[in-house]
Amino acid sequence: MPAAKRLLWVDDEIDLLRPHLLFMQGRGYHVDAASNGDDALDLVRVSPYDLILLDEQMPGRTGMEVLDEIRRIDQRVPVVMVTKSEEDRTMTEAIGRRVADYLVKPTSPRQVLSVVTRLLEGDQLQQQVIARDFTGRFREINAQLGLIRDWREWCDAYSELVNWELRLRESGETGLLASLETLLDDFRREFCRWVCEDYGRWTRGSHDRPPLSPDVVPEYLAPLIGPDRTVLFVVIDCLRLDQWRALVPLLEPLAQVEEALYCSILPTATPFSRNAIFSGMYPDGVAERLPGWWGREGEGSLNANEAELFREHVDRLVGPKVPVHYEKVFDAADGEQMLRRLPAYLSQPGVTALVFNFVDLLTHGRSESAVLLEVARDKEALRALTRQWFERSEALSAIREAMRQGVPVLVTTDHGSIHCHRPATVFAKRDTTSNLRYKFGDDLRAEDRMAAFSTNDENVLRFPPGRAATNYLIALEDVFFVYPTKLRQYQARYRGSFLHGGISPEEMILPVALLTPR
Repeated sequence: MPAAKRLLWVDDEIDLLRPHLLFMQGRGYHVDAASNGDDALDLVRVSPYDLILLDEQMPGRTGMEVLDEIRRIDQRVPVVMVTKSEEDRTMTEAIGRRVADYLVKPTSPRQVLSVVTRLLEGDQLQQQVIARDFTGRFREINAQLGLIRDWREWCDAYSELVNWELRLRESGETGLLASLETLLDDFRREFCRWVCEDYGRWTRGSHDRPPLSPDVVPEYLAPLIGPDRTVLFVVIDCLRLDQWRALVPLLEPLAQVEEALYCSILPTATPFSRNAIFSGMYPDGVAERLPGWWGREGEGSLNANEAELFREHVDRLVGPKVPVHYEKVFDAADGEQMLRRLPAYLSQPGVTALVFNFVDLLTHGRSESAVLLEVARDKEALRALTRQWFERSEALSAIREAMRQGVPVLVTTDHGSIHCHRPATVFAKRDTTSNLRYKFGDDLRAEDRMAAFSTNDENVLRFPPGRAATNYLIALEDVFFVYPTKLRQYQARYRGSFLHGGISPEEMILPVALLTPR
Protein backbone atom coordinates (compact mmCIF):
# COMPACT_ATOMS: atom_id res chain seq x y z
CA MET A 1 0.00 0.00 0.00
CA PRO A 2 1.50 3.39 -0.97
CA ALA A 3 2.45 5.80 1.80
CA ALA A 4 0.06 8.66 2.48
CA LYS A 5 0.84 11.96 0.77
CA ARG A 6 2.40 14.44 3.19
CA LEU A 7 0.86 17.91 3.52
CA LEU A 8 2.09 20.91 5.54
CA TRP A 9 -0.49 23.55 6.47
CA VAL A 10 0.99 26.88 7.63
CA ASP A 11 -1.42 29.41 9.18
CA ASP A 12 -1.28 31.65 12.26
CA GLU A 13 -4.91 30.63 12.97
CA ILE A 14 -4.20 26.92 12.57
CA ASP A 15 -6.31 26.03 15.63
CA LEU A 16 -9.39 27.34 13.82
CA LEU A 17 -8.61 25.06 10.92
CA ARG A 18 -8.74 21.78 12.87
CA PRO A 19 -11.94 20.66 11.04
CA HIS A 20 -10.10 21.17 7.74
CA LEU A 21 -7.09 19.18 8.95
CA LEU A 22 -9.26 16.33 10.22
CA PHE A 23 -11.20 16.31 6.94
CA MET A 24 -7.96 15.96 4.92
CA GLN A 25 -6.66 13.26 7.28
CA GLY A 26 -9.94 11.41 6.82
CA ARG A 27 -9.27 11.42 3.07
CA GLY A 28 -5.97 9.60 3.57
CA TYR A 29 -3.50 12.48 3.75
CA HIS A 30 -0.82 12.91 6.43
CA VAL A 31 -1.13 16.55 7.56
CA ASP A 32 1.39 18.48 9.66
CA ALA A 33 0.56 21.97 10.92
CA ALA A 34 2.59 25.07 11.76
CA SER A 35 1.37 28.40 13.12
CA ASN A 36 4.27 30.53 11.84
CA GLY A 37 6.86 30.65 9.10
CA ASP A 38 9.88 29.76 11.21
CA ASP A 39 8.33 26.53 12.50
CA ALA A 40 7.19 25.67 8.98
CA LEU A 41 10.71 26.13 7.58
CA ASP A 42 12.16 23.92 10.31
CA LEU A 43 9.75 21.16 9.29
CA VAL A 44 10.56 21.58 5.57
CA ARG A 45 14.30 21.32 6.29
CA VAL A 46 13.82 18.07 8.22
CA SER A 47 11.48 16.19 5.86
CA PRO A 48 10.14 16.78 2.35
CA TYR A 49 6.43 17.40 1.77
CA ASP A 50 4.25 16.60 -1.23
CA LEU A 51 2.32 19.89 -0.93
CA ILE A 52 2.31 22.98 1.28
CA LEU A 53 -0.72 25.17 2.09
CA LEU A 54 0.66 28.59 3.05
CA ASP A 55 -1.17 31.53 4.63
CA GLU A 56 -0.20 34.78 2.90
CA GLN A 57 -0.80 37.12 5.90
CA MET A 58 0.97 36.04 9.11
CA PRO A 59 2.77 37.87 11.92
CA GLY A 60 6.54 37.75 11.64
CA ARG A 61 7.56 36.26 8.32
CA THR A 62 4.88 36.88 5.71
CA GLY A 63 3.68 34.12 3.45
CA MET A 64 5.64 35.57 0.52
CA GLU A 65 8.85 35.60 2.57
CA VAL A 66 8.27 32.01 3.66
CA LEU A 67 7.59 31.04 0.06
CA ASP A 68 10.93 32.50 -1.05
CA GLU A 69 12.73 30.48 1.63
CA ILE A 70 10.82 27.30 0.75
CA ARG A 71 11.93 27.71 -2.87
CA ARG A 72 15.56 27.85 -1.72
CA ILE A 73 15.08 24.57 0.16
CA ASP A 74 12.84 22.74 -2.34
CA GLN A 75 12.33 24.03 -5.89
CA ARG A 76 9.65 21.50 -6.80
CA VAL A 77 7.18 21.20 -3.92
CA PRO A 78 3.76 22.64 -4.95
CA VAL A 79 2.70 25.55 -2.75
CA VAL A 80 -0.93 26.70 -2.50
CA MET A 81 -1.22 30.28 -1.27
CA VAL A 82 -4.18 30.91 1.06
CA THR A 83 -5.11 34.55 1.77
CA LYS A 84 -7.89 36.88 2.86
CA SER A 85 -6.88 39.37 0.18
CA GLU A 86 -8.74 39.41 -3.14
CA GLU A 87 -6.53 42.12 -4.60
CA ASP A 88 -5.15 41.43 -8.07
CA ARG A 89 -1.70 42.54 -6.93
CA THR A 90 -1.53 39.81 -4.30
CA MET A 91 -2.65 37.16 -6.74
CA THR A 92 -0.27 38.20 -9.52
CA GLU A 93 2.68 38.38 -7.11
CA ALA A 94 1.90 34.89 -5.83
CA ILE A 95 1.65 33.51 -9.36
CA GLY A 96 4.87 35.27 -10.28
CA ARG A 97 6.58 33.48 -7.41
CA ARG A 98 5.45 30.14 -8.85
CA VAL A 99 2.64 29.10 -6.55
CA ALA A 100 0.73 26.07 -7.80
CA ASP A 101 -2.67 27.52 -6.91
CA TYR A 102 -4.38 30.32 -5.00
CA LEU A 103 -7.28 30.13 -2.51
CA VAL A 104 -9.17 33.03 -0.90
CA LYS A 105 -10.42 32.68 2.68
CA PRO A 106 -12.77 31.52 3.97
CA THR A 107 -12.21 28.15 2.36
CA SER A 108 -14.32 25.06 2.79
CA PRO A 109 -12.74 21.64 3.34
CA ARG A 110 -14.13 20.56 -0.06
CA GLN A 111 -12.39 23.45 -1.81
CA VAL A 112 -9.08 22.51 -0.23
CA LEU A 113 -9.57 18.84 -1.06
CA SER A 114 -10.33 19.71 -4.68
CA VAL A 115 -7.12 21.72 -5.08
CA VAL A 116 -4.95 19.16 -3.30
CA THR A 117 -6.43 16.25 -5.28
CA ARG A 118 -5.91 18.05 -8.58
CA LEU A 119 -2.29 18.91 -7.81
CA LEU A 120 -1.23 15.60 -6.28
CA GLU A 121 -3.43 13.07 -8.05
CA GLY A 122 -4.69 14.88 -11.13
CA ASP A 123 -2.26 13.19 -13.53
CA GLN A 124 -3.09 9.75 -12.19
CA LEU A 125 -6.83 10.40 -12.32
CA GLN A 126 -6.58 11.73 -15.86
CA GLN A 127 -4.53 8.69 -16.82
CA GLN A 128 -7.22 6.38 -15.42
CA VAL A 129 -9.99 8.22 -17.27
CA ILE A 130 -8.05 8.24 -20.55
CA ALA A 131 -7.31 4.52 -20.21
CA ARG A 132 -10.99 3.76 -19.54
CA ASP A 133 -12.18 5.96 -22.43
CA PHE A 134 -9.65 4.50 -24.87
CA THR A 135 -10.53 0.94 -23.93
CA GLY A 136 -14.17 1.68 -24.74
CA ARG A 137 -13.41 3.45 -28.00
CA PHE A 138 -10.89 0.76 -29.04
CA ARG A 139 -13.66 -1.80 -29.39
CA GLU A 140 -15.93 0.62 -31.25
CA ILE A 141 -13.26 1.79 -33.72
CA ASN A 142 -12.09 -1.76 -34.33
CA ALA A 143 -15.66 -2.85 -35.10
CA GLN A 144 -16.18 0.09 -37.49
CA LEU A 145 -13.01 -0.41 -39.56
CA GLY A 146 -14.60 -2.66 -42.14
CA LEU A 147 -17.63 -0.39 -42.44
CA ILE A 148 -15.89 2.90 -43.34
CA ARG A 149 -16.72 3.96 -46.89
CA ASP A 150 -16.85 7.76 -47.08
CA TRP A 151 -13.63 9.83 -47.24
CA ARG A 152 -14.84 11.99 -44.36
CA GLU A 153 -15.11 8.90 -42.17
CA TRP A 154 -11.57 7.84 -43.09
CA CYS A 155 -10.21 11.28 -42.21
CA ASP A 156 -12.21 11.49 -38.98
CA ALA A 157 -11.12 8.03 -37.89
CA TYR A 158 -7.46 8.75 -38.54
CA SER A 159 -7.74 12.11 -36.79
CA GLU A 160 -9.13 10.36 -33.73
CA LEU A 161 -6.35 7.74 -33.76
CA VAL A 162 -3.72 10.50 -33.91
CA ASN A 163 -5.36 12.26 -30.99
CA TRP A 164 -5.45 9.05 -28.96
CA GLU A 165 -1.74 8.51 -29.49
CA LEU A 166 -0.95 12.04 -28.35
CA ARG A 167 -3.27 11.77 -25.33
CA LEU A 168 -1.95 8.39 -24.24
CA ARG A 169 1.65 9.57 -24.44
CA GLU A 170 0.93 12.87 -22.69
CA SER A 171 -0.85 11.09 -19.83
CA GLY A 172 1.94 8.53 -19.47
CA GLU A 173 -0.46 5.69 -20.29
CA THR A 174 2.11 3.96 -22.47
CA GLY A 175 0.82 0.48 -21.66
CA LEU A 176 -2.05 0.96 -24.12
CA LEU A 177 0.15 2.15 -26.98
CA ALA A 178 0.72 -1.40 -28.21
CA SER A 179 -3.05 -1.83 -28.60
CA LEU A 180 -3.23 1.48 -30.42
CA GLU A 181 -0.41 0.48 -32.78
CA THR A 182 -2.27 -2.75 -33.60
CA LEU A 183 -5.37 -0.69 -34.36
CA LEU A 184 -3.30 1.68 -36.51
CA ASP A 185 -1.86 -1.24 -38.45
CA ASP A 186 -5.36 -2.53 -39.22
CA PHE A 187 -6.56 0.96 -40.10
CA ARG A 188 -3.55 1.54 -42.38
CA ARG A 189 -4.18 -1.73 -44.22
CA GLU A 190 -7.86 -0.93 -44.83
CA PHE A 191 -7.03 2.67 -45.80
CA CYS A 192 -4.54 1.51 -48.43
CA ARG A 193 -7.08 -0.91 -49.87
CA TRP A 194 -9.63 1.90 -50.12
CA VAL A 195 -7.18 4.31 -51.81
CA CYS A 196 -6.10 1.66 -54.34
CA GLU A 197 -9.71 1.05 -55.28
CA ASP A 198 -10.85 4.68 -55.43
CA TYR A 199 -7.86 6.83 -56.41
CA GLY A 200 -8.44 6.54 -60.17
CA ARG A 201 -12.00 7.74 -59.62
CA TRP A 202 -10.75 10.77 -57.68
CA THR A 203 -8.39 11.85 -60.44
CA ARG A 204 -11.15 11.48 -63.03
CA GLY A 205 -13.07 14.21 -61.23
CA SER A 206 -15.48 12.32 -58.98
CA HIS A 207 -17.58 14.64 -56.85
CA ASP A 208 -17.47 12.19 -53.94
CA ARG A 209 -13.78 12.51 -53.17
CA PRO A 210 -11.65 14.22 -50.54
CA PRO A 211 -10.08 17.62 -51.20
CA LEU A 212 -6.77 16.87 -52.91
CA SER A 213 -3.53 18.81 -53.33
CA PRO A 214 -4.77 20.83 -56.36
CA ASP A 215 -7.81 21.90 -54.30
CA VAL A 216 -5.91 23.47 -51.38
CA VAL A 217 -5.52 26.95 -52.88
CA PRO A 218 -9.00 27.17 -54.50
CA GLU A 219 -10.87 25.83 -51.46
CA TYR A 220 -8.92 27.21 -48.51
CA LEU A 221 -6.70 30.09 -49.65
CA ALA A 222 -8.67 31.81 -52.42
CA PRO A 223 -11.55 32.86 -50.10
CA LEU A 224 -8.99 34.83 -48.06
CA ILE A 225 -7.54 36.70 -51.07
CA GLY A 226 -8.90 39.98 -52.38
CA PRO A 227 -7.85 43.37 -53.77
CA ASP A 228 -7.91 44.92 -50.28
CA ARG A 229 -6.95 41.87 -48.24
CA THR A 230 -3.65 40.44 -47.02
CA VAL A 231 -2.94 36.79 -46.29
CA LEU A 232 0.10 34.68 -45.43
CA PHE A 233 0.32 31.14 -46.83
CA VAL A 234 2.77 28.86 -44.99
CA VAL A 235 3.72 25.43 -46.36
CA ILE A 236 5.86 23.24 -44.10
CA ASP A 237 7.24 20.44 -46.25
CA CYS A 238 6.77 16.82 -45.03
CA LEU A 239 4.67 17.47 -41.90
CA ARG A 240 2.58 14.58 -40.58
CA LEU A 241 -0.75 15.21 -38.88
CA ASP A 242 0.63 14.14 -35.50
CA GLN A 243 3.59 16.50 -35.92
CA TRP A 244 1.19 19.34 -36.73
CA ARG A 245 -0.94 18.59 -33.67
CA ALA A 246 2.22 18.78 -31.53
CA LEU A 247 2.76 22.34 -32.84
CA VAL A 248 -0.78 23.61 -32.23
CA PRO A 249 -0.23 24.40 -28.50
CA LEU A 250 2.53 26.82 -29.55
CA LEU A 251 0.10 28.62 -31.87
CA GLU A 252 -3.02 28.76 -29.69
CA PRO A 253 -1.77 31.65 -27.50
CA LEU A 254 -1.28 33.67 -30.71
CA ALA A 255 -4.26 32.72 -32.84
CA GLN A 256 -7.59 31.01 -33.20
CA VAL A 257 -6.82 27.73 -34.98
CA GLU A 258 -9.40 26.18 -37.31
CA GLU A 259 -8.26 22.86 -38.77
CA ALA A 260 -9.48 20.90 -41.79
CA LEU A 261 -8.05 17.79 -43.46
CA TYR A 262 -7.23 17.07 -47.08
CA CYS A 263 -5.44 14.27 -48.97
CA SER A 264 -2.17 14.45 -50.87
CA ILE A 265 -2.09 13.23 -54.45
CA LEU A 266 0.11 10.28 -55.40
CA PRO A 267 3.02 9.90 -55.23
CA THR A 268 3.17 11.64 -51.85
CA ALA A 269 6.42 13.41 -52.73
CA THR A 270 7.33 17.08 -53.12
CA PRO A 271 7.73 17.17 -56.94
CA PHE A 272 4.14 16.03 -57.34
CA SER A 273 2.20 17.08 -54.27
CA ARG A 274 3.71 20.54 -53.72
CA ASN A 275 3.63 21.47 -57.39
CA ALA A 276 -0.03 20.42 -57.34
CA ILE A 277 -0.73 22.76 -54.42
CA PHE A 278 0.90 25.81 -55.98
CA SER A 279 -0.26 25.19 -59.55
CA GLY A 280 -3.71 23.75 -58.87
CA MET A 281 -2.84 21.04 -61.42
CA TYR A 282 -1.95 17.37 -61.51
CA PRO A 283 1.45 16.41 -62.95
CA ASP A 284 0.05 16.13 -66.49
CA GLY A 285 -1.18 19.74 -66.26
CA VAL A 286 2.17 20.97 -64.95
CA ALA A 287 3.99 19.12 -67.74
CA GLU A 288 1.72 20.68 -70.35
CA ARG A 289 2.31 24.15 -68.90
CA LEU A 290 6.10 23.58 -68.56
CA PRO A 291 7.42 21.48 -71.47
CA GLY A 292 10.52 19.59 -70.38
CA TRP A 293 9.56 19.67 -66.68
CA TRP A 294 8.76 15.95 -66.50
CA GLY A 295 12.21 14.88 -67.68
CA ARG A 296 14.19 16.85 -65.13
CA GLU A 297 16.34 15.10 -62.55
CA GLY A 298 16.13 15.77 -58.80
CA GLU A 299 13.42 17.23 -56.59
CA GLY A 300 15.02 20.68 -56.54
CA SER A 301 14.77 21.19 -60.28
CA LEU A 302 11.26 19.74 -60.40
CA ASN A 303 10.15 22.40 -57.89
CA ALA A 304 12.03 25.29 -59.48
CA ASN A 305 8.87 26.83 -60.98
CA GLU A 306 6.62 26.99 -57.92
CA ALA A 307 6.64 30.79 -57.72
CA GLU A 308 5.61 31.16 -61.36
CA LEU A 309 2.95 28.44 -61.10
CA PHE A 310 1.55 29.99 -57.92
CA ARG A 311 1.25 33.48 -59.42
CA GLU A 312 -0.56 32.09 -62.46
CA HIS A 313 -2.83 30.04 -60.20
CA VAL A 314 -3.80 33.07 -58.10
CA ASP A 315 -4.38 35.09 -61.27
CA ARG A 316 -6.75 32.41 -62.59
CA LEU A 317 -8.70 32.33 -59.33
CA VAL A 318 -8.98 35.99 -58.31
CA GLY A 319 -7.59 38.04 -61.19
CA PRO A 320 -4.19 39.59 -61.93
CA LYS A 321 -4.48 42.63 -59.65
CA VAL A 322 -3.45 40.85 -56.44
CA PRO A 323 0.31 41.07 -55.61
CA VAL A 324 1.88 37.65 -55.02
CA HIS A 325 5.14 37.02 -53.16
CA TYR A 326 6.84 33.63 -52.86
CA GLU A 327 9.88 32.65 -50.76
CA LYS A 328 11.49 29.31 -50.01
CA VAL A 329 13.42 28.93 -46.74
CA PHE A 330 16.10 26.24 -46.61
CA ASP A 331 18.25 27.52 -43.74
CA ALA A 332 18.63 30.22 -41.10
CA ALA A 333 20.21 32.68 -43.53
CA ASP A 334 17.23 32.37 -45.89
CA GLY A 335 14.92 32.78 -42.91
CA GLU A 336 16.59 35.94 -41.64
CA GLN A 337 16.39 37.57 -45.07
CA MET A 338 12.75 36.56 -45.41
CA LEU A 339 11.86 38.02 -41.99
CA ARG A 340 13.42 41.34 -42.96
CA ARG A 341 11.18 41.54 -46.05
CA LEU A 342 8.02 40.08 -44.52
CA PRO A 343 6.71 43.16 -42.62
CA ALA A 344 6.58 45.11 -45.89
CA TYR A 345 4.75 42.27 -47.64
CA LEU A 346 2.18 42.04 -44.87
CA SER A 347 1.60 45.78 -44.64
CA GLN A 348 -0.10 45.90 -48.03
CA PRO A 349 -2.80 43.86 -49.81
CA GLY A 350 -1.65 40.62 -51.43
CA VAL A 351 -0.74 37.02 -50.73
CA THR A 352 2.67 35.87 -49.50
CA ALA A 353 3.63 32.20 -49.73
CA LEU A 354 6.45 30.83 -47.58
CA VAL A 355 7.84 27.30 -47.96
CA PHE A 356 9.88 25.82 -45.10
CA ASN A 357 11.99 22.75 -45.90
CA PHE A 358 13.47 21.92 -42.50
CA VAL A 359 11.17 19.03 -41.55
CA ASP A 360 11.71 17.42 -44.95
CA LEU A 361 15.48 17.86 -44.60
CA LEU A 362 15.31 16.37 -41.10
CA THR A 363 13.32 13.38 -42.35
CA HIS A 364 15.68 12.72 -45.27
CA GLY A 365 18.80 13.42 -43.22
CA ARG A 366 17.77 10.92 -40.58
CA SER A 367 18.45 8.08 -43.04
CA GLU A 368 21.93 9.43 -43.77
CA SER A 369 23.10 10.49 -40.30
CA ALA A 370 23.76 8.18 -37.37
CA VAL A 371 23.27 11.12 -34.98
CA LEU A 372 19.85 12.05 -36.39
CA LEU A 373 18.87 8.40 -36.50
CA GLU A 374 19.61 8.16 -32.78
CA VAL A 375 17.78 11.33 -31.71
CA ALA A 376 14.80 10.79 -34.05
CA ARG A 377 14.40 7.15 -33.18
CA ASP A 378 10.60 6.95 -33.48
CA LYS A 379 7.42 8.96 -34.04
CA GLU A 380 7.50 10.52 -30.59
CA ALA A 381 11.10 11.65 -31.01
CA LEU A 382 10.37 13.04 -34.49
CA ARG A 383 7.46 15.04 -33.07
CA ALA A 384 9.67 16.38 -30.28
CA LEU A 385 12.39 17.45 -32.73
CA THR A 386 9.82 19.10 -34.97
CA ARG A 387 8.41 21.03 -32.03
CA GLN A 388 11.88 22.12 -30.87
CA TRP A 389 12.63 23.40 -34.36
CA PHE A 390 9.29 25.19 -34.67
CA GLU A 391 9.64 26.95 -31.30
CA ARG A 392 12.74 28.77 -32.57
CA SER A 393 11.94 28.77 -36.26
CA GLU A 394 11.51 31.55 -38.77
CA ALA A 395 8.14 29.90 -39.53
CA LEU A 396 6.81 30.74 -36.08
CA SER A 397 8.39 34.20 -36.24
CA ALA A 398 6.61 34.82 -39.55
CA ILE A 399 3.29 33.72 -38.06
CA ARG A 400 3.85 35.99 -35.03
CA GLU A 401 4.49 38.93 -37.37
CA ALA A 402 1.30 38.17 -39.28
CA MET A 403 -0.72 37.97 -36.05
CA ARG A 404 0.84 41.26 -34.90
CA GLN A 405 -0.32 42.93 -38.10
CA GLY A 406 -3.76 41.31 -37.95
CA VAL A 407 -3.15 39.16 -41.05
CA PRO A 408 -4.73 35.70 -41.31
CA VAL A 409 -2.41 32.76 -41.97
CA LEU A 410 -3.18 29.53 -43.79
CA VAL A 411 -0.80 26.72 -42.76
CA THR A 412 -0.52 23.38 -44.52
CA THR A 413 1.92 20.78 -45.78
CA ASP A 414 2.40 18.88 -49.03
CA HIS A 415 2.80 15.34 -47.69
CA GLY A 416 3.71 13.41 -44.56
CA SER A 417 6.06 10.49 -43.94
CA ILE A 418 5.85 6.98 -42.53
CA HIS A 419 8.18 4.94 -40.36
CA CYS A 420 9.14 2.12 -42.74
CA HIS A 421 10.07 -1.32 -41.48
CA ARG A 422 9.26 -3.83 -44.25
CA PRO A 423 11.45 -4.21 -47.34
CA ALA A 424 9.77 -5.43 -50.53
CA THR A 425 11.85 -6.70 -53.43
CA VAL A 426 11.22 -5.16 -56.85
CA PHE A 427 12.54 -6.24 -60.22
CA ALA A 428 13.33 -3.45 -62.66
CA LYS A 429 15.55 -2.26 -65.46
CA ARG A 430 18.21 0.42 -65.10
CA ASP A 431 15.88 3.21 -66.23
CA THR A 432 13.77 2.85 -63.06
CA THR A 433 13.51 5.85 -60.74
CA SER A 434 15.42 5.60 -57.46
CA ASN A 435 12.82 6.62 -54.84
CA LEU A 436 12.26 4.03 -52.13
CA ARG A 437 8.46 4.45 -51.94
CA TYR A 438 7.55 4.85 -55.64
CA LYS A 439 9.13 3.69 -58.88
CA PHE A 440 8.52 4.26 -62.59
CA GLY A 441 10.10 2.12 -65.27
CA ASP A 442 9.82 -0.66 -67.85
CA ASP A 443 9.13 -4.26 -66.86
CA LEU A 444 8.72 -3.12 -63.28
CA ARG A 445 7.10 -5.46 -60.77
CA ALA A 446 7.06 -6.21 -57.05
CA GLU A 447 7.79 -9.71 -55.81
CA ASP A 448 4.94 -9.34 -53.31
CA ARG A 449 1.94 -7.96 -55.20
CA MET A 450 0.27 -7.00 -51.90
CA ALA A 451 3.14 -4.63 -51.05
CA ALA A 452 2.44 -2.07 -53.78
CA PHE A 453 -0.18 -0.33 -55.86
CA SER A 454 0.69 -1.14 -59.47
CA THR A 455 -0.60 0.39 -62.70
CA ASN A 456 0.55 0.89 -66.27
CA ASP A 457 -2.10 3.56 -66.90
CA GLU A 458 -0.59 7.02 -66.44
CA ASN A 459 -4.09 8.51 -66.43
CA VAL A 460 -4.77 7.00 -63.01
CA LEU A 461 -1.95 9.10 -61.54
CA ARG A 462 -2.58 11.97 -63.95
CA PHE A 463 0.98 11.70 -65.25
CA PRO A 464 1.91 13.08 -68.66
CA PRO A 465 1.72 10.49 -71.48
CA GLY A 466 4.69 8.12 -71.39
CA ARG A 467 5.84 5.03 -73.13
CA ALA A 468 3.30 2.24 -73.43
CA ALA A 469 5.50 -0.18 -71.47
CA THR A 470 6.07 2.12 -68.49
CA ASN A 471 4.85 0.72 -65.16
CA TYR A 472 4.22 2.59 -61.93
CA LEU A 473 4.66 1.10 -58.45
CA ILE A 474 3.68 2.89 -55.23
CA ALA A 475 4.48 1.28 -51.87
CA LEU A 476 1.69 0.50 -49.42
CA GLU A 477 1.66 0.82 -45.64
CA ASP A 478 5.21 0.78 -44.17
CA VAL A 479 6.94 -0.92 -47.13
CA PHE A 480 10.10 0.35 -48.82
CA PHE A 481 11.44 -1.02 -52.09
CA VAL A 482 14.74 -2.88 -52.40
CA TYR A 483 16.50 -4.53 -55.32
CA PRO A 484 17.49 -8.21 -55.12
CA THR A 485 21.12 -7.31 -55.90
CA LYS A 486 21.32 -4.81 -53.01
CA LEU A 487 18.93 -6.45 -50.59
CA ARG A 488 21.06 -6.46 -47.43
CA GLN A 489 22.57 -3.04 -48.14
CA TYR A 490 19.16 -1.39 -48.50
CA GLN A 491 17.67 -3.23 -45.56
CA ALA A 492 20.50 -2.18 -43.26
CA ARG A 493 20.43 1.41 -44.45
CA TYR A 494 16.72 2.19 -44.71
CA ARG A 495 14.84 -0.09 -42.33
CA GLY A 496 13.37 2.15 -39.65
CA SER A 497 13.62 5.27 -41.82
CA PHE A 498 10.87 7.86 -42.19
CA LEU A 499 10.09 7.86 -45.91
CA HIS A 500 7.42 9.30 -48.18
CA GLY A 501 6.04 8.88 -51.67
CA GLY A 502 3.74 5.96 -50.94
CA ILE A 503 0.21 5.25 -49.79
CA SER A 504 -0.55 5.49 -46.08
CA PRO A 505 -2.69 7.74 -43.89
CA GLU A 506 0.50 9.21 -42.40
CA GLU A 507 1.58 10.44 -45.85
CA MET A 508 -1.82 11.30 -47.30
CA ILE A 509 -4.18 12.68 -44.61
CA LEU A 510 -2.88 16.17 -43.94
CA PRO A 511 -3.83 19.35 -42.04
CA VAL A 512 -4.77 22.69 -43.53
CA ALA A 513 -5.36 25.26 -40.79
CA LEU A 514 -6.57 28.84 -40.72
CA LEU A 515 -4.95 31.03 -38.06
CA THR A 516 -6.71 34.27 -37.19
CA PRO A 517 -5.38 36.82 -34.70
CA ARG A 518 -6.75 36.63 -31.15
